[in-house]
Amino acid sequence: MAATDRLRDKAIIVVGAGTGIGAATVRRLAAEGARVCIADINIEAADAVAAELVAKGHSVFALHIDLADQASVETAVAAAVAKMGGLDGAHINAADLGVIHEDSDALDEDIAVFDRTIAVNLRGHLLCTRAVLPHLLANDRGSIVYTSSGAAVAGEPTRPAYAAAKAGLEALMRHVAARWGRQGISANCVAPGLVITDEMLSSGRLPEGFEKMVLAGTPHQRLGETNDIASMVAMLLSDDATWINGQVYHVNGGTVMR
Repeated sequence: MAATDRLRDKAIIVVGAGTGIGAATVRRLAAEGARVCIADINIEAADAVAAELVAKGHSVFALHIDLADQASVETAVAAAVAKMGGLDGAHINAADLGVIHEDSDALDEDIAVFDRTIAVNLRGHLLCTRAVLPHLLANDRGSIVYTSSGAAVAGEPTRPAYAAAKAGLEALMRHVAARWGRQGISANCVAPGLVITDEMLSSGRLPEGFEKMVLAGTPHQRLGETNDIASMVAMLLSDDATWINGQVYHVNGGTVMR
């Protein structure tokens, strides 16, 4: 875990923070001194992360948020800002992966699966952006980090909705960086490679030998861990990244090289 205090007293909201990469990011930000709102549709998971970190003396709290619901997004962000007394950064990490195994191809895709994927993974990120930006602009500075994916650029025979959402998210990020960069706002994406989370392992959906197969195609000694992504997010939300804007960082062990 980090030993620096470069995020000391920064107020940051992490959306999609109850499990996996989001939870690891919350732990990293808190370890670096940030005050963190843990926002997730799974409030029980968010509460559990909050309880763990509060017991260690960190300043964190949990809130419910549903990226498919505009009122929920606006209410959650307003409540987070009110509790923290301002906002310095946001990591928008949420995604609905519940339908990803039904995300087939352009001919067979159930349009409801496509619509749900776009509603959460792209439209929901726009709603979050609209909710957090005014608070960042009020400070004349602030950072937004979005979680994208190598799927945005890889080209795959399946998952067209997921890929389209992530490609659109990267376009949204560049728009925010270009439109408000002169006003002190930075926007960037972190694009994880395959990160095996506890949730993935417990789902029972990973085929036998899948991890070994993926590692064989990865120019690295191991697969990704949630802390690999959390460390990049922490850097992008810190003052070390002041002059980084409009970029996509592929953290993937070299599976995608750009």
